[in-house]
Amino acid sequence: MTVARPRLAAEERRAHLLDVACHVFSRGSYRGVTTAEIAREAGVTEPILYRHFASKRDLFFACIDEAWRQVRSIWDCAPLERPESGDWIGTIQRAMQEAKEQRILLASLWVQALAEANEDPQIGQYLQRHLREVHDSLAEGVARAQQAGQIHPDRDPVAEAWLIVGGAILGTIWQRLGVMSDEDVTRIKSARRAWLTGST
Repeated sequence: MTVARPRLAAEERRAHLLDVACHVFSRGSYRGVTTAEIAREAGVTEPILYRHFASKRDLFFACIDEAWRQVRSIWDCAPLERPESGDWIGTIQRAMQEAKEQRILLASLWVQALAEANEDPQIGQYLQRHLREVHDSLAEGVARAQQAGQIHPDRDPVAEAWLIVGGAILGTIWQRLGVMSDEDVTRIKSARRAWLTGST
């Protein structure tokens, strides 16, 4: 006897599909992953998948947006959860380390989008808008920490935010290639902290 699965509400179904798609894309590549594979892993048919996402591209964009939403939530909330420390950089670094899965997922999707941007102008345009949004949010956080006296006043929040974005993308590439070790990551964090606080 077959037991029918409980039907999910539309929002719950979409969230489930998005979660599955994010992890399928992270294991493979935008070009290599198929909607049939995502639907199969999510336990639905492709027509159901297409009720929620018009195309594989739209689903991929939604995955990037969701991965960024999760990382941004951690970025925004971390200093508020440990305000007594007075150490914005250390708090952010610890929070990002604890959120390693979300951070790696986001950077992995960025790298995939970069690889496709030349061949697909829509992906290129989307990524340009998305990374600008990410940058602006990070720059605001750096500026707030600077106003609170936790970052050296001579540091440029706009430039520092681009370095954070670039570091995430390059770090993902280097780690995938096995070029960067855990020791390298530790040294980079230490150097960045010293620079931002002016303790060099």
